Amino acid sequence: MCGVIGYIGPRNATPILIEGLRALEYRGYDSAGVFVAGRGALKRSGKVSELADAIPEDFTGTCGIAHTRWATHGAPTETNAHPHCDPTGTVWIIHNGIIENYADIKAALEKDGVIFKSETDTEVLAALIGKKYTEGVLLEDAVCGALKEVRGTYGLAAASVREPEKLVAARLSSPVMLGIGKDEYYIASDASAILKHTRDVIYLEDGEVATLTREGYEISTLSRTPLDKKVETLEWDVESAQKKGYDHFMMKEMMEIPETIENTLRGRLLPKEGDVKLGGLRDVLPQIRSAKRIMITACGSASYAGRVGELLLEEFAGIPVEVELGSELRYRRHTMDPKETVLLAISQSGETLDTIEAIREAKRHGVLTLGVVNVVGSSIARETTAGVYNHAGPEISVASTKAVISQMTVLALISILLGRQNGLSSTDGEHLVSELQKLPDLARTILSRRESIQAIAKKYAKVQNAFFLGRKFQCPIAYEGAIKLKEIAYIHAEGYAAGEMKHGPIALIEPSFLSVVLVPDDSMYEKSKSNIQEIRARGGTVIAITTDGKEDDLKGLADDVISVPNVHEALLPILTTIPVQLFAYYVALERGLNIDMPRNLAKSVTVE
Repeated sequence: MCGVIGYIGPRNATPILIEGLRALEYRGYDSAGVFVAGRGALKRSGKVSELADAIPEDFTGTCGIAHTRWATHGAPTETNAHPHCDPTGTVWIIHNGIIENYADIKAALEKDGVIFKSETDTEVLAALIGKKYTEGVLLEDAVCGALKEVRGTYGLAAASVREPEKLVAARLSSPVMLGIGKDEYYIASDASAILKHTRDVIYLEDGEVATLTREGYEISTLSRTPLDKKVETLEWDVESAQKKGYDHFMMKEMMEIPETIENTLRGRLLPKEGDVKLGGLRDVLPQIRSAKRIMITACGSASYAGRVGELLLEEFAGIPVEVELGSELRYRRHTMDPKETVLLAISQSGETLDTIEAIREAKRHGVLTLGVVNVVGSSIARETTAGVYNHAGPEISVASTKAVISQMTVLALISILLGRQNGLSSTDGEHLVSELQKLPDLARTILSRRESIQAIAKKYAKVQNAFFLGRKFQCPIAYEGAIKLKEIAYIHAEGYAAGEMKHGPIALIEPSFLSVVLVPDDSMYEKSKSNIQEIRARGGTVIAITTDGKEDDLKGLADDVISVPNVHEALLPILTTIPVQLFAYYVALERGLNIDMPRNLAKSVTVE
């Protein structure tokens, strides 16, 4: 996984490429490299800043490609960093994805005398393109010829010493877009790399290839059939992707949660009718309404939002729901009846490969596919039949925060919409819509209390193990709290349904083992409170996350108490998510860690 950026035009490509890499660094950050026609390639392990510091003043040119890497094949070394070239040093490529049959291709090329320097599948692809790039063959034809022989995924950009005023891009299950400027053109894996220069883009679809020169661009299939593609205009701007004075993107994005909820709800609530309107689902609403089963598929934090959605849909719409990880759903023996099943896929980036493959598997069975995504024009947005956009704006920090909140908010909207179709009364609908309208201000209240959460986090910054426990609507938030503490604070943490503690995990409880218990004033309050009593009886340490008015009731049981404003039980997960995210952030801050770029992780997981 990585970030891809390319430029061709009248300006010096080098600063544009480095600037693009800095914008993409959240996607991969263990090594980086750049190729500029006429100057060659330069690579460094480590962050983009190390590459930028190594570039000499005369490393200039008007055409080039650059890459920031998150290692999949081979360690994060300078040798393994992109760009990679063919044995003659003529073809240079950068690549996002995995070539599954690279070992077979490599073995065949080695029999022809090719000696490989790196451990990567990308160098193998470069060598294969180079083999096709014989005298008189155009770069785009060599790329197409090679890609017909590979099996796997790629978001590719290629350049050539022989044709220094040309770039070629190609896509299969890994995002690639073209940026259309004034007499200049860009290749990018993510809009953030080019937003400063243009908002006019073309999204490549799977199996499409683009050839860019100073004169313009051409798009075709791998078989070289010309295509006419629509130019789209991005809504995001550069300012929205900046830190705005915060130390980390993660904090900036958590502080944007109230605005995110407002944007997610805007124009979608019908307070007088106690209903919701979602234009993206209008045409398929009868089919969804008649479904006897909804399958939600997602990965990571999005899957926990999906588990909240499972409870919401069953509670309000009365439709049986099951949540399956995208990485597992694609391999199951399917019992999906296309007349009775709807698949709902959730992804912040819209490029999560496991989720995309789950969608494709469902489509092969004739199942209606829906998407909840944040990135307009992303793969999932294009591949699903219908869906709902989050409108959360760009999320840069690897740890997803406001996007998860937005996903749960969208799922609440969908649940009310389907509920009103399936017997949810107008009175209940009015109450839920009214409660949704309160959420932005309630979120602001929680964020205004963040200093008290920071003080608690400092007390527990050195713990080595933690449980996050919740029941019913709070159970998925226990999973979310645990994954946040793992991914940015590097603390072993597990999320559990609180009722499962007595079935094994409680054996781990001791004074040094922290338990964060979600115990709001809901239908599960007394049972969740009993879990705290079980933990304290065994000498365990407890942080209780509750709702306003219950602090005194819990102070005698828990070591520390965090409270949030109260709201309808089914919507409380949207609020209780905020303190578990803040807690993880402040623990990581106290430990001096790289919060926006946690080790071994990348923002958009585009490999299997």
